[in-house]
Amino acid sequence: MSAISLNYEAVRQVMVRQGPCPHIVVPDFLTGPSLARVVSLLPEIQAGGSFPIGALKLHPELKAMMEEFAGPQLKEIVSEKFGLDVRSAPSMVTMRGQTRAKDGRIHRDSASKRVTILLYLNDPAKDWDHKGGCLRFLNGPDDVEDYASEVPPVGGTLVIFPNGPDTWHGHRPYVGPRYTVQLNYMAQDGRARYELMRHRFSAFCKRWPFIG
Repeated sequence: MSAISLNYEAVRQVMVRQGPCPHIVVPDFLTGPSLARVVSLLPEIQAGGSFPIGALKLHPELKAMMEEFAGPQLKEIVSEKFGLDVRSAPSMVTMRGQTRAKDGRIHRDSASKRVTILLYLNDPAKDWDHKGGCLRFLNGPDDVEDYASEVPPVGGTLVIFPNGPDTWHGHRPYVGPRYTVQLNYMAQDGRARYELMRHRFSAFCKRWPFIG
């Protein structure tokens, strides 16, 4: 039996924050032995950028967790939480292990991504507040210091937000290890189908020894 347990009840119970865009933050989606087990199984990622899960050599237990994470249980909660039916939406999962100086620039996610879900898997003892790398929901597209809320990327924290015109986000510069799993519920139009195909092709191309 897996030692990894995802805290869906915490997602059900947390309140939706409305400003500057609807989003939720769940600090305890992974805790205790579950978090320790996931962190112990993380693949070594030495390069920057997002890697499709299919491009990484995952331990079977971690792979099973990723499949569950992308599955129907969380989709059902997100649909109810935000009044947005994503039950049949395709899922796309990527992982980052390194953050570069150019990462974190202010942006909104592409329209092909209906919902963005971030699961952070980093050392909670690290002084993220002073070293950058904390996710910020911004009041506009111009200034990363003009933010409404900030989320340290500490281990086990889950962030969910539907994409829209006000979902500006980013973080102050940070260079170094910073593990993030990103799950997107995709639209079902041409642009989303293209992005999913590109994602699968990228998974094929990125299967190199240096990513562990």
